[in-house]
Amino acid sequence: MSASSDRAAGAAQTPAGEHLGTSAPGVSPAQCSQTHVAQPGTDAAIASRHPGESLRDVIARYYSLTKPGVLYANVLSAVAGFLFGSQNGVDLFSLVIVTIGTTLIVGSATVLNNVLDRDIDQRMERTKKRATVTGGVRARRATIFSIVLGLLGAAVLGIWSTPLVLGLGAFGFVCYVWLYGATSKRMSYHGTLVGSVSGAVPILAGYVGATGRVDAGAVLVFLALFFWQMPEFYSIAIYRREEYAAAGVPVITVVKGVPTTIVHIFVYTVLYVASVVLLGVLGFASLTTTSVLGLLGVVWIVIGALGFTAADRIAWSHRMFGFSLVSIMALCIMLGLDPWLP
Repeated sequence: MSASSDRAAGAAQTPAGEHLGTSAPGVSPAQCSQTHVAQPGTDAAIASRHPGESLRDVIARYYSLTKPGVLYANVLSAVAGFLFGSQNGVDLFSLVIVTIGTTLIVGSATVLNNVLDRDIDQRMERTKKRATVTGGVRARRATIFSIVLGLLGAAVLGIWSTPLVLGLGAFGFVCYVWLYGATSKRMSYHGTLVGSVSGAVPILAGYVGATGRVDAGAVLVFLALFFWQMPEFYSIAIYRREEYAAAGVPVITVVKGVPTTIVHIFVYTVLYVASVVLLGVLGFASLTTTSVLGLLGVVWIVIGALGFTAADRIAWSHRMFGFSLVSIMALCIMLGLDPWLP
C-alpha cells in the first residue's frame, strides 16, 4: 500500500502536537504566505460530489474510500515489479491474479485506514469531506466493506498465487493499517519510515509473483520504492507544513524544521538513485533502463541540492515533489519494459 500517496493526502501524522504558530522553522513569514492552499483530496472530492442516495452516488462514495490515487499507484508498482521479474517471459494468468489480489488487498487497507483516521481527517481541509468523516458511509459499513475486500484479495492470492505473495500482501496490510496508520504515525514523525515500508511492498510482491523468490533484485526494487517515498513526502511536508501544524500533526517539518528536512530529502534522493543504478550494475536491469533512470536520478539529485541554497523553499519543494512524480512514473515504465530493452 503506497503510504506515500496516502501521506500526500494527509498522512504521516503523529499524535497531536501543539499548534506551532504560523511560521515554520527555516521558513520566513513571506514564504509561509505562499504555502499551498489546501483543496479536497481526490477521494474527498469524489465523495463530496456524490452526496445523494442514488445507487450511483452510493457506489461513488464507497469507491472513494479506496483512495483511488493510492490504489492505482500501488497496482501500477505491483505490475511493474511483476513485468520486471518476468525476464524469461510473462505468465499472463499470474499477472492478472497478482493485479487483482493486490487491488483488493490495497483497497481493503485504504478503506480501513479511512475508518481509523476519522479523528485526524476531520481536522484537515483536504480530508474533512471524506465519506467516513461526513457520514456518507458509516464506519461500521466501511469496516464491513474493508473486510470483504480483504477476504476476496486473500482468497485470490491464496488459491491462485503463492504463499510468499500472499504473505507479503498480509504483511503490507498489517504494516499500513496497524504499524503505520493506527500506531507509528500517531506517535512519531518516524512513522513516515514505517509507511514507506508498506508502500514498497506491492512492487516486491509483484516481482516475487513473477520470480517465485526473494533475491537481490527483489531487495533493490523494494529499496527503490522505499527510498523514493521519503523525498516525495518530505517535499509535501514543507509546502503543507502549516496545514499539518494547524491539525496538530507533527510531521518532520513541524518537529525538526525545514532545514533538517532538506538534508533528509537530499540523502534519501541519493539513496534512491543508488538503488536503481545498482539494479543495472548487478545485472538485473538493462543498460537502457539503468541509463534512463540514472540520468533522471542525477537531475533529481541536482534539484535536491538546490534546496540548501533556495531562497524560496516553498517553490523549491513543489519542484522537488513534481520531479518525484516524474521519477516514479519513469521507474514503473522502465522496469515494466525492461525485459524487452537492450
